Amino acid sequence: MKHFPFLFSSRPHLQAVLQALLVTFLWSTSWVLIKLGLRSNLPALTFAGLRYSLAFLCLLPVALAGSQSRQTLCQLPRKIWLQLAVLGLVYYTLTQGAQFLSLAFLPAATLNLLLNFTPLLVALLGSLAGAEAPSKIQWGGIGLALVGTAVYFFPLAAGQGSIPGLAAALVCLAANAASALLGRRVNTETHLAPVLVTTVSMGVGGLVLLAAGGFSQGFPALDAGQWLIIGWLALVNTAAAFTLWNHTQRTLTAVESSIINSTMLPQIAVLAWLFLDEPLGPRQIAGLALVGAGMLVVQLRRAA
Repeated sequence: MKHFPFLFSSRPHLQAVLQALLVTFLWSTSWVLIKLGLRSNLPALTFAGLRYSLAFLCLLPVALAGSQSRQTLCQLPRKIWLQLAVLGLVYYTLTQGAQFLSLAFLPAATLNLLLNFTPLLVALLGSLAGAEAPSKIQWGGIGLALVGTAVYFFPLAAGQGSIPGLAAALVCLAANAASALLGRRVNTETHLAPVLVTTVSMGVGGLVLLAAGGFSQGFPALDAGQWLIIGWLALVNTAAAFTLWNHTQRTLTAVESSIINSTMLPQIAVLAWLFLDEPLGPRQIAGLALVGAGMLVVQLRRAA
């Protein structure tokens, strides 16, 4: 182990990068589980609402365990409550609800392609807002990632996906980019513990999403397999993963977080090849390599 000291570095930035990569792997497995759940006729919005509402219930005892946490919540100004509520509506209700809806209509590859434009949209929005504008090196890394995305997926088959699915995917893309900027701002300006940020925002967004799903799609009877998928997604891939992601946003910029999030492209491709029988040929592998190179270039920006 002494020959690999970088694996045990105490540098906050390196730790945040490794933690964010772990989160993206958990989220990548979510795509496989979501597709399996949708194939078992789980209604998309109700499915998403159950996932995030159950995750909120899992986090709530943890968030309220310490007297200091309870005191912090009781003394939060109205402005911060509003910021957390808006983050919940954008990050969970809009982004995750639109993702589940889109996956009900579109192949995972098509939605994943669109979501890989998130770093570009985050960079443009960040530049317009005058905050965390990417450097030239980061622009190069974003460009490599986008080229890799195009190499991986194009040419897409004609007629792939419906208008409702594409509309939901575009809403998901816009909300995903807004979530990256808003989440970064909330985590750096409020100085709240990540578990509090996650619990409050997820409680607002998840319960609204569950209400919307129940109203529009109902609550069907679920079998043991469906509950197992929802439970794993809620406890591991949501409650634990989103808390850790909020923690990393105290160190990583919005562009860095988004480009790390884009590594889900190769991860999802491999997992889909293994578990969903989706093809993975030489062109796709070349695209994966370019996306990985783009992510590395952005992270090496600090070293440069």
